[in-house]
Amino acid sequence: MRTLKSIALASAAVLIAGAAQAAPSTWAYSAKTGVGASYEAYVDGAYKAGGKTGAVSKVWFSIADGVLTETMYGLIHEAQIKQMRIAVQTATGLAIEGADTTSKTEYLHVDAAGRPLAPAYKITTTDKQGRFVIEKRIFTDPDRNSLFVRVTIKALKGPVTPTLVLEPHMANTGGGDAGSASTTALTAYEGKAFLSLKGTKPFAKASASVLKDNDALAGLKDTTTSAKGAIVLTGQLPVVAKEATFDFAIGFGPDAKAADATAAATLKTGYTEVLARFNGEGARVGWEDYLASLTELPRLREASEDGGKLLQASALMLKVQEDRTHAGALIASLSNPWGDTVDATQSSTGYKAVWPRDFYQCAMALAALGDKDTPLAAFHYLPTVQVGAKTSGNKGDGGWFLQKSHVDGTPEWVGVQLDQTAMPIMLGWKLWKLGWLSDADLKTFYGRMLKPAADFLVKGGKVDLGWNHSTITPPFTQQERWEEQGGYSPSTTAAVIAGLVVAGDIAEAAGDKASAETYRKTADDYSGKVEARMVTTKGSFGDGHYYLRLNSDQDADNKSPVEERNGQAAVPEDKMLDAGFLELVRYGVRRADDPAIVASLPKIDDQALEDLYRVRYDFKFPGVEGSFPGWRRYGVDGYGEDTKTGANYGADDQMRPGQRGRVWPIFTGERGHYELALAGLSGKPDAAAVKKIRDTYVKAMELFANDGLLIPEQVWDGVGADSQHAYVRGEGTDSATPLAWSHAEYVKLLRSVSDGQVWDTYAPVKARFSR
Repeated sequence: MRTLKSIALASAAVLIAGAAQAAPSTWAYSAKTGVGASYEAYVDGAYKAGGKTGAVSKVWFSIADGVLTETMYGLIHEAQIKQMRIAVQTATGLAIEGADTTSKTEYLHVDAAGRPLAPAYKITTTDKQGRFVIEKRIFTDPDRNSLFVRVTIKALKGPVTPTLVLEPHMANTGGGDAGSASTTALTAYEGKAFLSLKGTKPFAKASASVLKDNDALAGLKDTTTSAKGAIVLTGQLPVVAKEATFDFAIGFGPDAKAADATAAATLKTGYTEVLARFNGEGARVGWEDYLASLTELPRLREASEDGGKLLQASALMLKVQEDRTHAGALIASLSNPWGDTVDATQSSTGYKAVWPRDFYQCAMALAALGDKDTPLAAFHYLPTVQVGAKTSGNKGDGGWFLQKSHVDGTPEWVGVQLDQTAMPIMLGWKLWKLGWLSDADLKTFYGRMLKPAADFLVKGGKVDLGWNHSTITPPFTQQERWEEQGGYSPSTTAAVIAGLVVAGDIAEAAGDKASAETYRKTADDYSGKVEARMVTTKGSFGDGHYYLRLNSDQDADNKSPVEERNGQAAVPEDKMLDAGFLELVRYGVRRADDPAIVASLPKIDDQALEDLYRVRYDFKFPGVEGSFPGWRRYGVDGYGEDTKTGANYGADDQMRPGQRGRVWPIFTGERGHYELALAGLSGKPDAAAVKKIRDTYVKAMELFANDGLLIPEQVWDGVGADSQHAYVRGEGTDSATPLAWSHAEYVKLLRSVSDGQVWDTYAPVKARFSR
């Protein structure tokens, strides 16, 4: 999409040395098994104090490999911690969480059926040699900018001495920190970001040290209590003879006093009350209340195959991954893909940013759940990321939406992706037709945002922002939905046509009949040329008749080469297959039985193709009958681990020809939507067809989730070397987890199955093109 280092080492000291060497420059393992934040209620569509949830907590955390990983404070992308682990000295040597332990992730608060009610976690790490077990309970304080961590340590083969090992990455960078340590607190800061880690009991020893000699625990060997640069803070706990429990709070603030006071206040409130507030137990307002507000949740549970466990986790994940300063700012993932080899010396967001495409998927999924408020806040947020006169550095035409931006609207990537300009229009139309967006609000946003976007889809324009000085001529897009190529894209064109048709409805409602006619006529023109531009009849696969992933010119049969990307050599366009054409059916641009659509499916599904070009991979899971389908983004995709070495994507900032993009769970959902559309061509799908879709596509997405009920960006397809990760086929890789889009696609599939029709099909589009 965008351009498990749990290595089993014999010696914990070797791991610590490696971690020490990496700490100044990288982030943590990206395959999260938990992410969390407090539920905060809007006040008049915004996040501010004074509402039913009181003060607004702006802290997010993540969990991977059994340890606390990136923890954010402030804006959602502003990480302050890389990770916090526990090192344990035993009679037979030192062990460290991660390399020397196995882990299990569970939700702390579930209903009678085992469905999660809040994103608070119990993480259990077990020593591989059976010497100890560590249980951590992790959640935020919903009334403060702090994180609560309860640690219980059980010594199984004699006394053990545990030590907290905290690696700050203050101000979203892996260097430039200043820290200090005492038996009462571990502190760190950079700029205006401060943290204080305090416990209810003092540490036996504490240190703050610069990483040196490749030894992250060097500070415990001397009396160093302050450090600057790339630092590690350690706090030794009392010896544990059998079992002991310790409570800690990590407070954040704009200065040292505020961070320390915040942590102290959280500890004073105590574990039981903070957790109850987080959960929303009794009269308290928290996550239970949010789930109870989702009017469609009960019936969507009935469409699931796991009793609604993944559904409720998905609802939590979608809402967690929203900024708490900019209401409605929905990000792609609380992770940095392949973070353990991603440079952290300069501030970066990873996937903790706004892509209007992912944003649209999330807003539509939340609407499918019956959440009225968040999609409305999301729609009202969208002008923040639309290019216009207010956009810093913009000297060109506006109306389009930024490729990727910080939640405050700061441009990060400035490529033009026409689907990302169409989808805000589609979202607005959907909310209007649901009765959630008023006519008056629609008309206001038509002039302010939707008309400029629709006009750009018609006329394009001259871009002059950052590196981008291109002239855009729709429906040719500078970048398709995977952000890697320019051309005529079936998936992008589907969104553009749908966006223009519904823009016609909106323009008409706003009294702009001339524009309404222009939008609809342009959609007709684009639709009329879809097959000529994007369907080859002389392709290299099968009978030669199928949709191209992308065509760089007007001739779909000339086998022109695609551009080199992600370390992969250029191939003729007819040798790069993808299933993006299914979006034409989803939005209503083509019928499910359209000849070109039907002709393309066998090529996408051909598992006899060599792995370079192959897209579909079926999976079997232990203890589960049947096989379950998955698809890669496209053939010749290099956005993934190296098949020869097992190295992470882009490790050492190098693109390698062995890199391979793996299977994405979202495509299982997309295919499920297509099968539902096919089954409903003559009316509501029959029960047998719906059951097959549930048993195949819904079940597959549930099986792709990890033990924390998080759905990854990519799952391991079993192709090539896996020397560094020891993945199991169908298990998430070190790509982004949780991917919000993955959870959104699952939720939308359940809504579609429940309704008996595709949730994000657009009726006026279907009426116009696919009768």
